[in-house]
Amino acid sequence: MVEEKQFIDRLKSGDRNSFKEFVNIFSDKVYNTSLGLVQNAEDAEDISQEVFIEVFKSISKFKLESSLSTWIYRITINRCLDLIRKKKRKKRLTAVKSVFIKDESTEEIPDFIHPGILMENKERSTILFKAINRLPYNQKIAFVFNKTENMSYKEIAEIMNTSVSSVESLLFRAKENLKKYLNNYYNQ
Repeated sequence: MVEEKQFIDRLKSGDRNSFKEFVNIFSDKVYNTSLGLVQNAEDAEDISQEVFIEVFKSISKFKLESSLSTWIYRITINRCLDLIRKKKRKKRLTAVKSVFIKDESTEEIPDFIHPGILMENKERSTILFKAINRLPYNQKIAFVFNKTENMSYKEIAEIMNTSVSSVESLLFRAKENLKKYLNNYYNQ
C-alpha cells in the first residue's frame, strides 16, 4: 500500500515516467474490460484512450478511498456505459427516423469475435458474446470481470461498490440468463 501511495504521489506530481509506467500496467486491463463490455475493438480502443486521458486530468483529485486499480475500473465501466447509452439513443433516433423516412439501410450489430478466440471456436464464441450482450448491465459487468479478468467476488464488489453477496447474486443470475438464452438458441 505504501508503494501504491508513493506511485500515486508521483502521478499527482505530473511525473511523465510514472504515467508511462501506469499506462503500461493498466492498458491491457482497461482494453480487455472495455472489449468485454462493448464488444467492439475500435470502441474499446477509444474508451481506453478516454480512460487514460481522464486519469491524467483527474489524478490530482484521487483521494485514496479505494485502490488505484478499483478507481481505473470504475472509470472504465463509466466510459463503457456512456458509449452504450449513446448508441442506444442513436438507435432509438434511427428507429424514429425510419418511421418517417424510408431508408433501405438498417444498421445491424455485427457479430463480435474476441481476438483471443481460436478459429475453431469462433462460431460458438459469437453465440456466447451475443448472449452476454443481452444480459442486464450489472450482470454483464460482474460476469466479464469474473470470467475474462479472473477477478474475485471481493474485487468485483469493490469495483462495483456493492457487497460480495450482491456480486454472487449477479453472477448466479447472469449464468441462469445465459443458460436460458443459449438453451433457446440451440433448441431453435
